Amino acid sequence: MRITGGTVRGRKLAALKGAGEIIRPTSDRVREALFNILGQKLVNSKILDLYAGTGALGIEALSRGAELVVFVDQSREAAQLIQANLQTCFPKPKASFLHQRLPTPHIRRLLDKKVSPKITFDVIFMDPPYRQGLAEHTLHMIADAHLLAPKAVIIVEEHRSVELPEHIGTLLQKDHRQYGETAIWIYDTTAEKRGNNTT
Repeated sequence: MRITGGTVRGRKLAALKGAGEIIRPTSDRVREALFNILGQKLVNSKILDLYAGTGALGIEALSRGAELVVFVDQSREAAQLIQANLQTCFPKPKASFLHQRLPTPHIRRLLDKKVSPKITFDVIFMDPPYRQGLAEHTLHMIADAHLLAPKAVIIVEEHRSVELPEHIGTLLQKDHRQYGETAIWIYDTTAEKRGNNTT
């Protein structure tokens, strides 16, 4: 597992051996495709990385110009992995870690208390354990929690067999792509839904 672009492109990241479904990192292929879609959206952005796992998505965002990443995961192993991977890539990373089970109705209050009051995010990554219904519940959490900066986007990674709604609250699905067994959904609060793409 390596960083696919930006200032630390090619840097190898650690993964937890034997973690299985507990910590399942996004593949390099899917991550590279995703960041190519986001492009300059990442520059100077604030990122929320939910179900962060190894931290690969948030760390790659930092490599590609993000201003700040907040990692959220319920696993203490994930916290240790993210810390190790950040130290591998950046001497002084602009990042925070929130140890928390997701989804939670208290995410706004926790962020205000432990990160920064009224912080909002330009990009939210969500990579929950596959086929457990967590993606849709977490989208509802995001829609209700006042987490989004203007023109924010939400990226959901799930198994291709999962169906997610076209809209949840103010969130609108604008793109859906498949990469093998993995699928990516992109939501925002402004764009009209375009045609689906399959890779």
